[in-house]
Amino acid sequence: MERFIERVLFASRWLLAPLYLGLALVLVLFVGAFFLELAHLVQSLLEGGEAHLTLAALKLLDLVLVASLVVMVMISGFENFVAKISLGADQQRLSWLTALDTGSIKVKILGSIAVISAIYLLEQLFDIEDVPEGKLLWLVVLQLTFVVSALLLAVLDRVGARRDGH
Repeated sequence: MERFIERVLFASRWLLAPLYLGLALVLVLFVGAFFLELAHLVQSLLEGGEAHLTLAALKLLDLVLVASLVVMVMISGFENFVAKISLGADQQRLSWLTALDTGSIKVKILGSIAVISAIYLLEQLFDIEDVPEGKLLWLVVLQLTFVVSALLLAVLDRVGARRDGH
């Protein structure tokens, strides 16, 4: 009976595979969102609108950053929890991607949240006269919370890696 339960539990890891495939579909949505945002930027510039090119570029970079995180979670998660990925000739170039552990992924995600929050805060600062004072204060507090959390998680991950001998 114990052996049967172990086999069922071990085989159940394959239930994660559809979730990783779902992330691939999310990646397709990010590609669409990127080009939609790019089209809005081009349209705004052609119409002579007051588009903040820097802010628009940061929004595009934000989409790319999150899409990259989706790829990292998809590939490293599948490799860590489901099955080894055989990349053939590309194995050497992309081996770092399959070697990411959950701790380093968490640090990257929290760091990205801090960057996304910073972009939103910058967006609000461009229209500072329309932002209620209380809202701006809370946005700054949240931004600082995300940054401190990301730093603490990175330190904890590094300390844990040293303790584990990595």
